[in-house]
Amino acid sequence: MRTAYTSDQIRAAELALMARLPEGTLMQRAAAGLAVVSAGLLTGVHGTVYGSRVTLLIGSGDNGGDALHAGARLARRGARVVAILAGSHTHEGGLAALRTAGGRAAEYDREKARELIEGADLVMDGLVGIGGTGALREPYGTLARMAAETPALVVAVDVPSGVDASTGRVEGPAVRAHVTVTFGAYKNGLLIDPGASHAGTVELVDIGLGPYLPDPDVAAMTDEDVAELLPWPGAESDKYRRGVVGIAAGSDRFTGAAVLTVGGAIRAGAGLVRFASSIEPVRQVRARWPEAVTTVLEASLMLKSSLDDVGRVQAWVLGPGLGTGSEAHAVARAVLASAVPVLVDADGLTLVAKERTLLHRTAPTVITPHAGELSRLLGVPRERIEARRLEHVRRAAAELGVTVLLKGSTTLIAEEHRPVRVNTTGTPWLATGGTGDVLSGIAGALLAAGLTGYDAASCAAHLHGLAARIAATGGIPPRGEGRAHGRAGAPIAALDVVMALPDAIRAL
Repeated sequence: MRTAYTSDQIRAAELALMARLPEGTLMQRAAAGLAVVSAGLLTGVHGTVYGSRVTLLIGSGDNGGDALHAGARLARRGARVVAILAGSHTHEGGLAALRTAGGRAAEYDREKARELIEGADLVMDGLVGIGGTGALREPYGTLARMAAETPALVVAVDVPSGVDASTGRVEGPAVRAHVTVTFGAYKNGLLIDPGASHAGTVELVDIGLGPYLPDPDVAAMTDEDVAELLPWPGAESDKYRRGVVGIAAGSDRFTGAAVLTVGGAIRAGAGLVRFASSIEPVRQVRARWPEAVTTVLEASLMLKSSLDDVGRVQAWVLGPGLGTGSEAHAVARAVLASAVPVLVDADGLTLVAKERTLLHRTAPTVITPHAGELSRLLGVPRERIEARRLEHVRRAAAELGVTVLLKGSTTLIAEEHRPVRVNTTGTPWLATGGTGDVLSGIAGALLAAGLTGYDAASCAAHLHGLAARIAATGGIPPRGEGRAHGRAGAPIAALDVVMALPDAIRAL
């Protein structure tokens, strides 16, 4: 498990550790790790550190000191290092070390800064550290915009300037790094968008904080974590022990949602899928997934709010393509009145947004909204949710009393009194119709197999993202590799994700 923390948690751990160490020890540890990563990047691109051009963007805080000491180490290896001093004051020890090693420093001048940034092989962002909140003041904002335009490698020190380390919020110009070298522990903002999209590859440098860190605020599951939780079948397994999932989805207008949800559940390992809907989606599911047991819900049956004819299930998936009329509402009431775990998605979320008391149940409930759907549930503008995803996923879990999987560029899973989990698998190619239906089917299968809502949602998101990567790239990504940018792979359809699920599970 990769654990992450707020800036306050990190600072408290640093203070506890610094009380036991000689002054300056932590900064030297951080600078050493930063220099090693930067030297490796320069060597990878140019074959050597010697003669490379390095520009340091230096603010007033300790981040600037880290960058100056790292710059001094690179200068001693022959790099041509220049520091742009942009803060109201500069870390004296770091500046002296840089000059002693042969590096240069210059007070901020807009045109000179542009020349040094554009001409660099590597730009190191030491403007603002983990204490920075809100929009960058000048000249930091201007330097961040210049760094975004340079062809050079950009390395952020601890956290990209302009990214809120505790939340991932970005409220103005921010450095967009190729690599972020972070010290001691991951920060929330490096895992959660929009901050995560500014961090690039995150390299963690151990400076000894481990024993002083509290319980994590945020966590990201690894392949090993998911493999440990997945319900692997044994010699005594049968279809009932592996989990029977009921799916109420699809309508005459949205038959594809039914096919994709059922497919996600089957290919994720459900022992048995019981599917209930109107005639046309049942016909489509029978044709594509003959292993599913289907029940046609006639209008009269639906309006009685009874699902007795479907048979016993161990969890329900409610909503994809179901519609929002009176018949769909009756089905939603019947499913949510059951005593088994229920996952609510898509049209099901629209129905419960109109009648939130449907979520007042004793059995576990998982909801899987995107920002627009969560907006309707909470009465908060979508834009505010997108900007402050961590805040609103926590609020939803507490206010609604459910497990919340908030879909988006960063998928977050929240349950009250638990660390928010961040999914780091996936690809931008997942942004296509029907992939959310597949995710619901996967999570429903895991709920039926006995996982808690928190674990089922977390494992489903991980598997979904991994299957999408496999489908997009045509192969299994290296173990532990996270999200890829849009140039990795090729377009995929939702059914491609379904078909890649066994490979994703095999990869674990």
